[in-house]
Amino acid sequence: MASLASSRAGTGEDTPKLEILKDALYEEMIQHGDQERLYNQSDLMGLNVIPKNDLSLLLNVIQGLTADQLVVAVSDSRAGIAWRYRSREDAKKYSSLPDTETQMVFALIDEAGADGIWSKTLRNRTKLHDAVLKSVLKTLEGKGYIKDMKSVEHPNKKMYIKAGLSPSERATGGPWYTDSNLDEAFIVGLEEVIYNFVKMKSTYSRPTKQPTKGVVGRKRTANDISTDADGTPTPAPVAQGPAGGRKLPAYLPYPAGYTYYPTAREIAEFIARSGITNNTTLSEDDVQQLVDILVYDGLIEPVVVARRKGYRTTRITKQEPDVPQQDGMEEEEKRLGAEPPTNGYVEAPCGRCPVYELCEEGGPVNPSGCVYFQRWLGHD
Repeated sequence: MASLASSRAGTGEDTPKLEILKDALYEEMIQHGDQERLYNQSDLMGLNVIPKNDLSLLLNVIQGLTADQLVVAVSDSRAGIAWRYRSREDAKKYSSLPDTETQMVFALIDEAGADGIWSKTLRNRTKLHDAVLKSVLKTLEGKGYIKDMKSVEHPNKKMYIKAGLSPSERATGGPWYTDSNLDEAFIVGLEEVIYNFVKMKSTYSRPTKQPTKGVVGRKRTANDISTDADGTPTPAPVAQGPAGGRKLPAYLPYPAGYTYYPTAREIAEFIARSGITNNTTLSEDDVQQLVDILVYDGLIEPVVVARRKGYRTTRITKQEPDVPQQDGMEEEEKRLGAEPPTNGYVEAPCGRCPVYELCEEGGPVNPSGCVYFQRWLGHD
């Protein structure tokens, strides 16, 4: 690339005018985009800084900014050669470097951004000898321009990142990793919190007591369910047994038309308000990952009502909250306290009747006089 002095001499432009145009063009580039934006020749002309759209003058100005490390040329697949600007602080860092090898290595680390770059990649791209590369990296670390980093994707690789940058979630593993190690206890605890929150918001409870003789119970409709001021359902009160003994509630699913199943955003907001994650901030996408795991495990399921995607627990038909764990349940289900598998058929007397094969109308055992049905309905 021709030097700035020779380019000025070729066009007869004086130094003061070029300096003014350089500052003006640089400021306009800052005003019209961030450091990632690429400006092609038309874009730079469109900033209305270069008088009379003088192409040779634009070339001189760009060469001057490049020499000052304020602008860097890049190859764009669509526009060909393009330019992007650097901050004045970064430009000073580049200008302070002793040689082109050091500038080249620093530029590659700078371009890698928050993902960092592997030392072997630096060696392959710069074609520098190992001893030279180690010396350059030591120089940059000594100036405080770069630092080494750990990556969960490449735990055994020596990675470097520009000083002042925080490693990306891709490198750190996001909130699920602590010191580059998967924090299983943190994940398990959050899964339990999410499961219990969804269970609380997607079921209602009632005391487990036998109905009064001759009175048939009625399941509540969507309109029967009382709500709080924010629209969330109010759980049914738990009855008190004799001598103040507390009767355990049975959890029941809400009827059709219920619209308050918790969404991923509401779950994320609940976790944020609770403060259980301490200094770790979880985004809605982070919470969605845990929700998806519970869905894949069959513990909760999505339900769409009025274009609103919420979640509810599965297998919630008249289950006691403290049922003993049964064989056949998955470890994940036992850990989260999920209810054992059941269905309406096994709840009815016929599903577990010891004399089912003898039961028929007119026989010694028949549906009309079934003592098990009378007991199940509370009529005896």
